[in-house]
Amino acid sequence: MNEVQVEQVRRFNRTVAERVGVLHDHYLGGARPYGQARLLWQIGDGATHDVRGVRDRLGLDSGYVSRLLRALERDGLVVVEPHPRDRRVRTVRLTEAGRQERALLDDRSDALAASLLAPLNARQRERLTSAMAEVERLLTASTVSLAVLDPDHPDAAHCLRSYAVELGELFDGGFDPANSLLPDPGELRAPHGLFLVARLHGEPVGCAGLKLPSGAPAEIKRLWVCPRARGLGLARRLLAELEERAARHGCDLVRLDTNRALEAATRLYRDSGYTEVPAFNDEPYAHHWFEKRLTPTAR
Repeated sequence: MNEVQVEQVRRFNRTVAERVGVLHDHYLGGARPYGQARLLWQIGDGATHDVRGVRDRLGLDSGYVSRLLRALERDGLVVVEPHPRDRRVRTVRLTEAGRQERALLDDRSDALAASLLAPLNARQRERLTSAMAEVERLLTASTVSLAVLDPDHPDAAHCLRSYAVELGELFDGGFDPANSLLPDPGELRAPHGLFLVARLHGEPVGCAGLKLPSGAPAEIKRLWVCPRARGLGLARRLLAELEERAARHGCDLVRLDTNRALEAATRLYRDSGYTEVPAFNDEPYAHHWFEKRLTPTAR
């Protein structure tokens, strides 16, 4: 990034904040500031929510969320109580008054959106909404975090299970991890390797493993992105992160194999500079084998 890009982001943030009214004490002409209104809207789908999940979704710290919830409780809009099966976990739900205020927020939000579009002609509206969709996608991509986890961590295990289920549906004859060359994901823990998990709003949405065998090329395994997170460039980001980490370990060559049913993955590897090579292992689920030479700069 450069100074021009940073300044553009700042100008965009200022313009949006001014235009949508978040600077006012009473958002959308209601009785409360934006933080309370946004939290009320997030809670308001008729369900009971884990407070931690709501907090992660909004990217807010626990102290601030607690203050917002207390304000909404005082106004009789939400009920905060312990989870019936785990009293360490707090849950939150809207009261009837809360549901009514959320409905009012929806109506006023629709009116605000219409007021933004009204001064524009049809072509400008299409340009604005298309640009907004692109900005939303990119901002969502920027909120994804990557972390190295033990393969037995619940988030890692969730990704590995989801990976196996999806491959079982896609592959001719299904997929059984026990029959692959990586039956034990423990090979993806230090010092033999590592396992990356991607999280979006605190939820695991992707993974990728790196084997680091002594005296042999690094090998990428179990690269997966859940369907709802696809289109964010996450697979490419995971791939690049593993290449960088392989380089840090002194590797100058990285390898991977894939199944012919995974056409998008095969395109990704080719586009990322991988060259198809003869089989270098006996993976029963593989039809294509690739490798990439890490450049001196990357190393």
